[in-house]
Amino acid sequence: MTDMLYLTSAVCFILSLKGLSSAESARRGNLYGISGMILACIASYLALDFSSALPTMSAIAIGGGIGFFIARIVSMTSLPQLVAGFHSLVGLAAVLISFSACYAPGLFGTPPCAETHIVRLIEVGLGAAIGAVTFSGSVMAFLKLHGVYKGHGVSSSTNMFIALLMCSLFLYFVYAGDTVAFIALAALSLLFGVTLIIPIGGADMPVVVSMLNSYSGWAASGIGFTLNNDLLVITGALVGASGAILSYIMCKGMNRSLWNVIFASKQDVAANNAILSETRSYKQGAPEDAAFILKNAKSVIIVPGYGMATSKAQYALKEVGDILKKKKICVKYAIHPVAGRMPGHMNVLLAEADVPYDDVFALDEINRDFASCDVALVVGANDVTNPVAKNDRSSSIYGMPILEVEKAKTILFLKRSMGNGYAKVDNELFYAQNTMMLLGDAKKTLETVIRGIN
Repeated sequence: MTDMLYLTSAVCFILSLKGLSSAESARRGNLYGISGMILACIASYLALDFSSALPTMSAIAIGGGIGFFIARIVSMTSLPQLVAGFHSLVGLAAVLISFSACYAPGLFGTPPCAETHIVRLIEVGLGAAIGAVTFSGSVMAFLKLHGVYKGHGVSSSTNMFIALLMCSLFLYFVYAGDTVAFIALAALSLLFGVTLIIPIGGADMPVVVSMLNSYSGWAASGIGFTLNNDLLVITGALVGASGAILSYIMCKGMNRSLWNVIFASKQDVAANNAILSETRSYKQGAPEDAAFILKNAKSVIIVPGYGMATSKAQYALKEVGDILKKKKICVKYAIHPVAGRMPGHMNVLLAEADVPYDDVFALDEINRDFASCDVALVVGANDVTNPVAKNDRSSSIYGMPILEVEKAKTILFLKRSMGNGYAKVDNELFYAQNTMMLLGDAKKTLETVIRGIN
């Protein structure tokens, strides 16, 4: 019965990933994932003896209660931090189980490390190393995403040295089964997780979140080998592979290699953040001006960004779109693959506001439409619309594919201030002749625009 439930649960997780591949089926995919997790918990309970059942179910109830409470109170703008925080727990679980397998091997029916088969030592060593990197790296990503930690200062050469030292300790542990080497490997992996994430710039954080997702999957798979649990092996491999593929897709969307994102040098990061914004003239308008321009347009492309998330303006933005549609104006939404702070961040926010899936287009689907568009309404999407990415070879974002907003006849740019985006690069779009800046809280601005259109 346990094996059958595990198999069914694994199939549910596969169907869940399949469902999450498109916005239309994402809700169904989530239901498959929930069903698979419930079946997995039931199967684990059936596999326990009576003495272990009560503490195990108590732990599940406490953890489930905490998760339910967090899910109820977390805001949509804090989803990236939530994802990073939960990834850290998977890594911590892998570390704790690896330590248990190393220091209490009788729990797993295996001999001490010095007498264990080399394959077992590889499993335990990888589980501890990957789990520790996932745990500390996810905690650091949480701190950076939440704005608690903003510093830099670790060079790529330092990270490479730590990585080589980790490999050496891992090989020695596998060769000798030395528990001291195991502790040193785990400690160094915790340090590496921190130093790996510290130098990564804010504009690259969506890739980091996806990469940590992949790490957590491989850590879970390593736990599965240690516990001889086929479901954990399958599920971990699914998460690890899907996270790695998503990281690759996002790097491709930024015209960067994963190596370049992860091992950015200290000097590169400093250069990226040292670009100063010049005092230049720009055209500032009022919401009433924007309302007049919008209601006299024939086609409007809306470009949401993290500024929409921070001001919680997705509902007001959707209302603007609905009003324009009633006036027979063509309305589309353009999403850049790395807009926001995590993969699919903007899609989630628009779906929350019930924006029709058919109105939302990816970068490669929508870019050709900007040239024939009357108005591009940009809500806080800074770096992903910056023409510098195409024109300035010295820029840190040069080569990144962008939404070609500058080709629209008129650009309405909603932004809290004239400050730079997460990549710390001044946006040339602010100073273009066809751009009107609407400074202030995006939600309040859009509400005034709505009154002006009506």
